[in-house]
Amino acid sequence: MTRMKEIPNFQADHHLLRILNASSNKRLHYVAVEGLVQAIGEPISSQFVPRRHGVIQKITKCAHPKSCCEFDLSSTFQEIPNFQADHHLLRILNASSNKRLHYVAVEGLVQAIGEPISSQFVPRRHGVIQKITVHEHWKYWNSALKTWVSKKVNKQQTTNTVPFSLVQPGAYISEVSVRVDSPLEASGDYLEQVHKRLRQAKEGLMDAVVGELSGEKPVALEEREELLHVGSALTAFGELVLEQDKIMRLQPPKDGRSYVLIPGDYKSFIQRRENSANMWKGLTALFGITGFALVAGFIHGAANQDKKN
Repeated sequence: MTRMKEIPNFQADHHLLRILNASSNKRLHYVAVEGLVQAIGEPISSQFVPRRHGVIQKITKCAHPKSCCEFDLSSTFQEIPNFQADHHLLRILNASSNKRLHYVAVEGLVQAIGEPISSQFVPRRHGVIQKITVHEHWKYWNSALKTWVSKKVNKQQTTNTVPFSLVQPGAYISEVSVRVDSPLEASGDYLEQVHKRLRQAKEGLMDAVVGELSGEKPVALEEREELLHVGSALTAFGELVLEQDKIMRLQPPKDGRSYVLIPGDYKSFIQRRENSANMWKGLTALFGITGFALVAGFIHGAANQDKKN
């Protein structure tokens, strides 16, 4: 195989043209040519990202869309166009083909369309998504270990939602908003826990006797409430469509990519991901150095032992 340093390299300029004209058969059999890519005619427009053009396009469909798209979101999130729910986004959507942006991030403040949901346990707390979870804590006698084992059983979960939209932070009159459709289909840890209580079971003498004989007894009842608050910052990843030239709707993408709701704004989300990536890089380097030191110490100790023998 020819070594790379031996391959002639040129820029795409007049100097290369003169060399090619002077060569036999107007041909150079193996060279390296560098330059900027330019389409001959109309370039290819990206199917998913506005104002992105190329000369080669490759679209991959995943056999398992969810896992593939989660990887796409975590590894290339900085390439996803991000907008605020404002007039600028409305103008872009109006100018786009089919009044549609296939995959974008939209950030804004949560605003209920109509009456919000009131917290069941915390006064003056309102939201647009409410999840109430109830668990029973029981103890079961483990005859093999000769001890009582705790378990959570009979999980009951209730989820309530009202329609909501994202509005621009600082906007006193929300003339422009982005309605978020089917939020329960989205992934993401966007609910905040506002209430958690553990109610201890009251056990009388008869209950204690029955529990000892049956090998099971109630311990406590745990209740938890989570809310997506009105006024909280939220970033949503999905497909954006325009209806009637003024109503913007964010919905689950039709191409199988992840529909995600993230608490906070887009900039904070990027910073958290970068901090997490840097932390894992640091831990990987630390464990690598530690592992190398242990192996080196082991080899050194073994060598010294051989010398003594």
